[in-house]
Amino acid sequence: MTKKTYATIDGNEAVARVAYRLSEVIAIYPITPSSPMGEWSDSWAAERRANLWGTIPSVIEMQSEGGAAGTLHGALQTGSLTTTFTSSQGLLLMLPNFYKIAGELTSSVVHVAARALAAQGLSIFGDHSDVMSARSTGWAMLAANSVQEAQDLAAIATATTLETRIPFLHFFDGFRTSHEVQKVELISDETLKELIDEDLIIAHRQRALTPDRPVLRGTAQNPDVYFQARESVNPFYYACPDITQKIMDRFAQLTGRQYHLYEYHGAPDAERVIMLMGSGGETVHETVDYLNQNGAKVGVLKVRLYRPFAADKLLAALPTTVKKIAVLDRCKEPGAGGDPLYLDVVNAFMEEYEGKLPKIVGGRYGLSSKEFTPAMIAGIFDNLSLDKPKNHFTIGIVDDLTFSSLEYDRSFSTEPDEVVRAVFYGLGSDGTVGANKNSIKIIGEDTDNYAQGYFVYDSKKSGSVTVSHLRFGPHPIRSTYLITDANFIACHQWEFVEQFDLLETAKSNSIFLLNSPYPPEEVFSHLPRHLQQTIIDKNLQVYTINATQVAKEAGMGSRINTVMQVCFFALAGVLSREDAIAQIKKAIRKTYGKKGEEIVQMNIKAVDSALEHLYQVPIPATVTPEAFELRPP
Repeated sequence: MTKKTYATIDGNEAVARVAYRLSEVIAIYPITPSSPMGEWSDSWAAERRANLWGTIPSVIEMQSEGGAAGTLHGALQTGSLTTTFTSSQGLLLMLPNFYKIAGELTSSVVHVAARALAAQGLSIFGDHSDVMSARSTGWAMLAANSVQEAQDLAAIATATTLETRIPFLHFFDGFRTSHEVQKVELISDETLKELIDEDLIIAHRQRALTPDRPVLRGTAQNPDVYFQARESVNPFYYACPDITQKIMDRFAQLTGRQYHLYEYHGAPDAERVIMLMGSGGETVHETVDYLNQNGAKVGVLKVRLYRPFAADKLLAALPTTVKKIAVLDRCKEPGAGGDPLYLDVVNAFMEEYEGKLPKIVGGRYGLSSKEFTPAMIAGIFDNLSLDKPKNHFTIGIVDDLTFSSLEYDRSFSTEPDEVVRAVFYGLGSDGTVGANKNSIKIIGEDTDNYAQGYFVYDSKKSGSVTVSHLRFGPHPIRSTYLITDANFIACHQWEFVEQFDLLETAKSNSIFLLNSPYPPEEVFSHLPRHLQQTIIDKNLQVYTINATQVAKEAGMGSRINTVMQVCFFALAGVLSREDAIAQIKKAIRKTYGKKGEEIVQMNIKAVDSALEHLYQVPIPATVTPEAFELRPP
């Protein structure tokens, strides 16, 4: 194994780092939330950064996703290692080419930040509607659950497609994984070179269309041969699961990270099991650990290889004690007998299972990035405990029309006390998100802690509300949901205190940091009644700083991010104040060095003066008489 190197990056960058190094042609067309993968690739090509074989990939932006798919198909037929990135309707526009690429047994990987499709309305947020629409194309489909997995499976898919000749659609949840920032162990060039078989690349090139080696391909076929030819691909698909697992095993030997096509986690004698794909698997994993520590016998089976669907391997991964199974889909197929994964699992049991069949129910969750929390997962396990569990249920919404939804205890939480859970309210233009990304990098790369960041944007971006959710802890963080039990909350814009219930998620005895124009002894009296009462009831420690004034005096205008970042480190206790300030200054030089020394010095001046202006707010025993009510925007 090579020396371990870590970086704190989001899922799009993690995938792009691998895809760029393993490609010669990259056809791109922007669509949210996959656009950053193309943007990274374009930027690296402009910098003349080489791929694994020392050449600069040709990054070509087309006029549409259809054009990108045509470029993908055409470049593959020349023997080039080619990829693209897409989501949602963009993927649907590529499907005609997908059928051709798979039908011609052409090695390729397309990386998809899975996203909802426009149905009754347009949504830019994540679910599996798009990738499920591609399941009949003949492409293998490989699902990643986390930022680390998205990087690793991008490499595994590339190695596997070269050996199987089946093209791979590698997907991960849009926004939840594509935009989540995590500390990941990077794959080195040396590891990629050992993983990718050069002889298979040569074989891919030799299948290129060229006048030097004429072949017949892409013809029209009549009834006399079409059916037979369609069945002729069967041996390739039968072999694909074993080859994929072999590549996963080779990857484990190189990196120490072992993956399985169908991975079970939980009690060895579990009676209730949830099956699903994508980032929700991480939250179920976390919840299963919590429930089993408290006497339950439950488990989760994470589906990674969805196509070809290997029923025997899926069943072999399950404990023999299972009695009830909930199969969760992150999409809706109206009018079908069930959603895609549910139907495949039911079919697998009917065809392959020996013995008494367990009860299998299906459910939908998380459409359009709807939250999927441990409380909901506990509710699903509770449903499985019933004599007759509800089938075709929904979780996370209230369906008062067809009554499909499950009830669950919203107060249930698995958040461990050892994890710092911080929520920051800012404006799209005040630098809050940028500062928080710097904080994650500082903690993730300069300490032994794991770090996670997820950023909720208003669709209007600049000038609108941003909410940053940051977690730091000593163990890998599987909490792929928003923080509901925060021990640190910061409000970077004073007007928000009158508009939002900022402390709804605050845990008792936690810290509340405010950017306020008022002196510390007056801050409490200027808060609305609801916030005052919450502060008293939850025994919160309140700190204030006039960050706007500090930033202005440092010459930074309205960019308060550096000032508030210093206060966070001073109060949260993740690092010592001295170490934190040193690391912040180091990050400032790295971030703003190209903009000139004057900008760097402005930020450093703001750092040095921040703590001098940070004060604790005295909290009275009761709400002030003049307190007013919240005024929602």
